[in-house]
Amino acid sequence: MSRRVAREKALQSLYQIDMADVPVEEAIRHVTEDGGLKDLSFLRKLVMGTEANLKRIDAVIGQYASGWELDRMASVDRNVLRLAVYELLHETDVPVSVVINEAVELAKAFSTPESGKFVNGVLGKIIRDLDILKGSQTNE
Repeated sequence: MSRRVAREKALQSLYQIDMADVPVEEAIRHVTEDGGLKDLSFLRKLVMGTEANLKRIDAVIGQYASGWELDRMASVDRNVLRLAVYELLHETDVPVSVVINEAVELAKAFSTPESGKFVNGVLGKIIRDLDILKGSQTNE
C-alpha cells in the first residue's frame, strides 16, 4: 500500500473512531475489508499513533487554530489535522513539506475546497514552532 493510500485509509479510520466511537482495530478492519492491501504497518502506525497521542495532538491543534474550537471544526478537517500533527511530531522520516501537501490534498478530496486552505493555514502556524513542540514533547 502506498503511503498516500495509507493516509487516506488512516483518515477514514480516524473519522470513524471520532464520529462513531468505533474501536481502533475495527475501524482499520472496516476500511481495509475490500482486501488487496498487503502491508498495513504504516496505516496501523498512523491510526494507533494518532489515537495514543490524541490529547497532546488536540492541544497543539487548539493552540494554533485561532478562533476555532476542535468540536466546532468540520470532522474531516479535524481528523486531517490530527493525522498531520501526529506525523509532524512523531514520524521524523517524513519531510514536513510532504506531510503538509498530503494533508491539504486529503482535506480537498474528502472535505471542501476551502478546507485545504484552512488545513494549510493551521499547519503553517504549527511548523513555525515545530522544533519547540517536538522539544516540549520529550519533557512531558
